[in-house]
Amino acid sequence: MSSRSESVGGPAATADRILDAALTLGERVGWDAVHLHDVAHASGIRLADVGHHFPSKDALAERWFDRADVALRAAPQSPGWHACSPRERLHRAVFCWLDALAAHRGLTASMLRYKLQPDHLHLQALGLIRISRTVQWIREVAGLPSVGWRREMEEAVLTAIYVATFTCWLTDDSPGGARTHTFLDRQLALAEAGALRLGARSVGAPPAEPQGLHPLL
Repeated sequence: MSSRSESVGGPAATADRILDAALTLGERVGWDAVHLHDVAHASGIRLADVGHHFPSKDALAERWFDRADVALRAAPQSPGWHACSPRERLHRAVFCWLDALAAHRGLTASMLRYKLQPDHLHLQALGLIRISRTVQWIREVAGLPSVGWRREMEEAVLTAIYVATFTCWLTDDSPGGARTHTFLDRQLALAEAGALRLGARSVGAPPAEPQGLHPLL
């Protein structure tokens, strides 16, 4: 096995090459059967260098989800974003995240099953932290301005919607993810109706939103 120089493209590029090799290998053998020494061989990068970037196999999965987070954070750059309603932005934000994983949807499900194995409680704890962080970014890119108890309620509801939508998407074989789109739209509509019943109102809106924003809850 020939070793590739870490200097080619820099550390981030090396990490991406390693992850891409792991994804290709995982599609062939299943995520449970992926080992770091096999990833090193497949990527042509020394095992020591693989370990420098990814001290565990789960670190590979985490970088895969990091790619979805990067796509999510870039969502506001898309045309017409700020002309959308908060509900529309939430829908688009969640699907920006999901679409970034679509190329390896089945493998993503395998990664989650690996995390949920009974002896992987530490991975499950880290998973909860990631869910919280991703939901925070969904709120940020959607421009939700709520604070205090309203923000706390909003986060709880949005977390439930995000997890349920992700679960639906993992088994959705409908064209273009139509079933998941419908599911998410219904959940957001219910949440919005609940917000209106509670009389929730925004405490302020950014200048780009002259019509004002109201929080999900």
